[in-house]
Amino acid sequence: MTDFGPVGPPLGPVGDCGEAVHRLYHFLDGELDDDRRAVIQSHLDNCLPCLDAFDFEAELRAVIARKCRDQVPDELRSRIAVAIQHEFKARGLAEGGPPRDGMSGL
Repeated sequence: MTDFGPVGPPLGPVGDCGEAVHRLYHFLDGELDDDRRAVIQSHLDNCLPCLDAFDFEAELRAVIARKCRDQVPDELRSRIAVAIQHEFKARGLAEGGPPRDGMSGL
């Protein structure tokens, strides 16, 4: 199996709209390395339809972020924290430390 890194194989040519749109989510999430980000930015700078798609997705994410700000109840936060601690203990992991049994993590 080939390791393509966090977001897939290298980008095709800058004129590849399908690839640019496919990577928009990774671009918006800041998940691209500098080279891939520069290729997408260059494409967006030169392709109005892709820039429109980018603007739409960015605005949609901003609206969702503004409107979806539910607060997590304290009781739920506590239950999650207890469950995480239990999982650490069950796997032999010290909180904040390396695995004691050779496991690479959760």
